[in-house]
Amino acid sequence: MTFKTLPYQDILKEIGQVADSLKYECYVVGGFVRDLLLKRDNDDIDIVVVGKGTVMAKEYVDYLRSKGIKAKYSLFENFGTAQVKAYDMEIEFVGARKESYERGSRKPIVEEGTLRDDQLRRDFTINAMAICLNGKHFGKLIDPFHGVDDLENQIIRTPVNPDITFSDDPLRQLRAVRFASKLDFDIDLSTFEGIKRNADRLSIISEERINTELMKILASDNPSKGIHLLFDSNLLDKFLPEVSKLYTDGRTEKITHGHKNIFHHTLEVLSNVASRSTDPWLRLAALLHDIGKIPTRRYVPGTGYTFQGHETAGANMVDVIFRRLKLPLDEHLTFVHNMVRLHMRPQSIASEGVTDSGVRRLVFDADGHIDELLILAESDITTGKLARKEKFIAQYEELKKRIEELKQADFVRTFQPCVSGNDIMERYGLAPCKKVGELKQIIKDAVLDGTVDNTPEKLYEILDKEMNYK
Repeated sequence: MTFKTLPYQDILKEIGQVADSLKYECYVVGGFVRDLLLKRDNDDIDIVVVGKGTVMAKEYVDYLRSKGIKAKYSLFENFGTAQVKAYDMEIEFVGARKESYERGSRKPIVEEGTLRDDQLRRDFTINAMAICLNGKHFGKLIDPFHGVDDLENQIIRTPVNPDITFSDDPLRQLRAVRFASKLDFDIDLSTFEGIKRNADRLSIISEERINTELMKILASDNPSKGIHLLFDSNLLDKFLPEVSKLYTDGRTEKITHGHKNIFHHTLEVLSNVASRSTDPWLRLAALLHDIGKIPTRRYVPGTGYTFQGHETAGANMVDVIFRRLKLPLDEHLTFVHNMVRLHMRPQSIASEGVTDSGVRRLVFDADGHIDELLILAESDITTGKLARKEKFIAQYEELKKRIEELKQADFVRTFQPCVSGNDIMERYGLAPCKKVGELKQIIKDAVLDGTVDNTPEKLYEILDKEMNYK
C-alpha cells in the first residue's frame, strides 16, 4: 500500500529530503500511521531513521533555519532522542534500534538496528506500522505484522510472543487495555492470556506511570470496558484492590437478600457518568464511590446486608489510594474525596423531602461542584424497576429546581458565614484549637438553617452567648 497524500505532507516531504541528503532511511511511525488508517486526527509525529536520529533532527533544524523558518532543537541524551519544534508542532526523532531486557528491570539494553528491529520492539501491531518518507518510496506503508488487518478486525495484538512483549515492558499490559478502551477494540486471546500470565510483572512499574495509564483509561470513550478488562486480566488487583474486591467480596450469592454485585453496579455507574461528563476525576469518583461498602458491610437477620457509613469510609479510602498511587494531593484529591463522601446526600434529601436548609447544606458542602455531584448521584440510580427509577428521577428534578433557585440568589455569598475562624480567635483570645472549630460549626449551622441573618452583629450575638462574653 502506498499513500498518495499524507497529513502534513509538506513537512513530511521536507523531512524525507533531509534524510535523502544524509543517505538515511526515514519513516513516520506509530500512532500517526495508526490514526491515519482510522481516519483520526493526530499531529503527534514520530520519526524513525536508520542512522543517528539526533543527527537527523539537527540537520532538519538547520534546513528549516536556512529557509528562514523558526525552529528549535532539544536533545534528550538519556533516551537517544531529539525533538524539533517548528510550525507550531513538536516532532520526535529517534534512530532505529533493537532492545533487550534483564528480567528485573524495565531499562533496556539498546543497540542500533534496522527498521524491522525497531518494529519488533513496538507494543502492538497497530502501532508497529511505518510509512517511508524517502523521495523514491514516499508514502509506502511497511506493515510486517499485519497491523492493517488488525485495525480492520478491531484487534489489539502484540507483534511478537506476548510473554516477551509484556515481560520486557509490563506497562504495555495497561496500554493494551487503554487502546481497547479508547478504540473499542478487543484484545487478541493469546495477547490477553499473556497479560494474565505476566500481571505480577506490573510490580516493577512506578506508581506514577500506572496512574497515568489509569487516568487515560478513565478518559477514554468506554472507561467501563477498560476497568472490566483490568479486572479480568488480574491487573486491577495489583494496584487498585479496593475496586477488584467489590466483585470478589461482593458476589451475588447474597442476591437472595437484595445484595447485587457491587462491582457490576460500579461499572454501570461509571458508564452513566461517562455518558454525561468527560471529566476523568469525576469518572474516578464514580469508580471509587462504593469502595467503602466492603469494610462496612454487615448482615442483619431479616433485613439483609447494610452498608451504613460506607460513604465516609470510602472517602477515607480515597485518601489512601491517592497517596499509594502517587496521584496529585491537591484539589483533585479534595474533589474526589468530597464526591465519594457526599454521593448519597442528594438521594437522601430528595427522598426525605427537599427543604431550604437541606439544599443550602448540600450546595455549601459541595464546595462549588454541585453539578458534578448531581451527575454522580443520578448516575447511581441503577435500579431495574421502572416505577422506582421514575420516582427517583422526579425527586431529583425537584431537587435541581430548588438548587437553581438558590444559585440565582448567590448562595456562596449568602451562606458562607461572614465571621471567620481568625475573627473568632481574635475576639475571644483563642489559639487554634478544637473550640474554634466548634464555634465555626455553630454559626455555619445557624446560617444554613436560615435562623439568623448572615451579618457580623447577629453571628457575634450567638458566639457571645456561647462564650458568655460581655
